[in-house]
Amino acid sequence: MEQVRAAVRRFNRSFTERTGVLSDHYLGQERPLAEARLLFEIGSRPRAIRELRINLGLDSGYLARLLHSLERQGLLELVVDPQDRRARIATLTSAGTDELQDLNNRADAAADALLGQLPDREQLQILDAMALIERLLRKAAISLQEVDPGSPEAQSCLGAYAEELDRRFPEGFALSDLVSADEVRAGGACVIARDQGRAVGCAVLRRLPSGDFEIRHLWVSPEDRGLGIARLLLTRLETLTRERGSQTIRLDTHRVLGEAIALYRTSGYEEISPYDANPHAQLWFEKQLEPCAPLDRTG
Repeated sequence: MEQVRAAVRRFNRSFTERTGVLSDHYLGQERPLAEARLLFEIGSRPRAIRELRINLGLDSGYLARLLHSLERQGLLELVVDPQDRRARIATLTSAGTDELQDLNNRADAAADALLGQLPDREQLQILDAMALIERLLRKAAISLQEVDPGSPEAQSCLGAYAEELDRRFPEGFALSDLVSADEVRAGGACVIARDQGRAVGCAVLRRLPSGDFEIRHLWVSPEDRGLGIARLLLTRLETLTRERGSQTIRLDTHRVLGEAIALYRTSGYEEISPYDANPHAQLWFEKQLEPCAPLDRTG
């Protein structure tokens, strides 16, 4: 692990030196990186202040100072959100749009200067490496949280899940086919996966009459697949099952969901005989979990 930390520190020092982000005149403009990054984040559409704060990971006071600085320069406007009068949104002015275009042009020129001396083959190697780093860092930043299954966030994810299955299942799928919030609350759990505050996946754990537990409605937003989020959700539900005193976890699935079936098989789930009458179930799986380690009460 120390080797990884040292490598990250070396890379960060080298990258910041070569890209000039330490200067108060980022890319040669009359502003520091933080203001330029905020212009990039707002881009071509209005952005809620709360969304900017979450996405950029900035303190509310510091973000307010950056926004007001850009507002004084005539680069953005802060207006009341028509959907929520208590919130505000930021949008670029025409001058701000021109400034952003200049930033993009300067960023392109800086990238050309940085990589232009390398042959195409090595440029492609850098591209592949950057894509891998971005994917793994995004995965590392995914947060999982138990939420009430009836919350707007949970219902939004479950609704998207139902819409996708309705498109993919020959027999269709209705919202009424979802496990009810009350069923989940009766000893189960609903877990949401978030990327920079944005819900990108969900999974439900339901207690069966036998006392064992069942995985339902494991879903990841299509644009966020490939990061390993589904496996993170699956692992969290297994942990919750063990914490609830059970070592048996089950699930059923449809044959058209090949990616889900592959996930379950590679996660140690074994096919079993049908255990329910779910009309959408065509395959049934079970996994025996290791018991939770006993708490160390010494000391």
